Amino acid sequence: MTPVFAAPCDNAIVLYVIDQASCETWLQTQPDQVAGWARAHGFKGAIGQVLLVPASDGTGPAMALAGYGNAAQRACQRFTLAAGAEKLPEGIYTLASGGDGGNAIPEAALEQECFGWLMTQYRFDRYKEAKAPGAALVAPEGVDAKAVESLVAAECLTRDLINTPAADMGPDQLQAAAEDLAREFGATAQVTLDQDLLEQNLPMIHAVGRAATARPRLIDLRWGDSGPRLTLVGKGVCFDTGGLNLKPGSSMGLMKKDMGGSATVLGLARMIMAAELPVQLRVLIPAVENAVSGNAFRPGDVLTSRKGLTVEINNTDAEGRLVLADALTLADEDTPDLLISMATLTGAARVAVGPDLAPFYASADADAAAIAGTAGQMADPVWRMPFHDPYETMIEPGIADLDNAPAGGFAGSITAALFLRRFAGSSRYMHFDIYGWTPSAAPARPKGGVGQGARAIFAALPEMLNL
Repeated sequence: MTPVFAAPCDNAIVLYVIDQASCETWLQTQPDQVAGWARAHGFKGAIGQVLLVPASDGTGPAMALAGYGNAAQRACQRFTLAAGAEKLPEGIYTLASGGDGGNAIPEAALEQECFGWLMTQYRFDRYKEAKAPGAALVAPEGVDAKAVESLVAAECLTRDLINTPAADMGPDQLQAAAEDLAREFGATAQVTLDQDLLEQNLPMIHAVGRAATARPRLIDLRWGDSGPRLTLVGKGVCFDTGGLNLKPGSSMGLMKKDMGGSATVLGLARMIMAAELPVQLRVLIPAVENAVSGNAFRPGDVLTSRKGLTVEINNTDAEGRLVLADALTLADEDTPDLLISMATLTGAARVAVGPDLAPFYASADADAAAIAGTAGQMADPVWRMPFHDPYETMIEPGIADLDNAPAGGFAGSITAALFLRRFAGSSRYMHFDIYGWTPSAAPARPKGGVGQGARAIFAALPEMLNL
């Protein structure tokens, strides 16, 4: 169930959010019972610290306290309030007003903190008994509850898709998820399957997916009939064995998340449609499994792309850029005003910036600046990487136009982005090389699938597309 705000009620517990630096000053303004109880239990306003203060008649809590740390600590901590919300007992809570120092959350951060609170209730319990959702929050005054809940629903969709094992989230099921989303918002979804990919000149999508039992396909979702044309392309490799360049077992364990790009663009599409942004939205998802079989594509093969460029296959484990290439070419033929691809594409990106940052590339400096400006606002960190033109020669082998896996290991994320840019054509283009996974639990982010970059993009779209 998607988390939502609780309805206001008379028995909601008032939650005071206390800054660590002003905690003692605030306690001095409280009744002796409150101050004494807090001091006796060592409450100092630290991040993640919570305390229920009992009513004088013993009938239940009179209030609750949550620490908000100090400015330096918050700079290193996303979703500060969520760190405490995760520890509160089940119940309905309402934030205290900030007039008496009892709510340290800055107004500019309130919706971000509410999003984090709701995401503490996210549970991926498809394969186990459902747990209680935890502490519920009444939407604070001034917060656009519908907008926050829409972001939460989109993030839950992305997480659920990534977290689902490949046996239950193959190309068939990914197609079904896209079609369900289309039906919900009155969009259309067309699918090109298997041999039709060859007839429709999408040969690299077919080549990568033809060895799998689940048929390769291209999912094409469209919504909106006026406004700027925005096209999202998401890598939908539902499981990646590495192909004939087989991955070791230690590298294959997380490959159910290799469709994280498609999951993230579907989440972003949900945000856009729910907000009814005045755009013509198109979502393209090449959905395949990279499997091992007698008809698998091979190292040394040369594939001809939709664009006509030939690609030498030096590693079958660099398959994501191949399926994206055909989809990007198709997208560019429609002359979108903005073209964005998202993919769990390279390990090099993780080496460069770790799992928490979403590196991205932009052909227009203004678009990069817009994204950088909204990333902090949305608690969705990104980091710009360069389309470094001098590295173009690294993706050009001797036998074909392009090399899908340049030797040497240098600049792996950049060379992959340069490869994709060749197929984005003249379109104004952005590419996100995301990880799509939280390797260890953090506030509002349990271990598992996670969306990256989508909220930052969503918030930047009005500026980027002059909406």
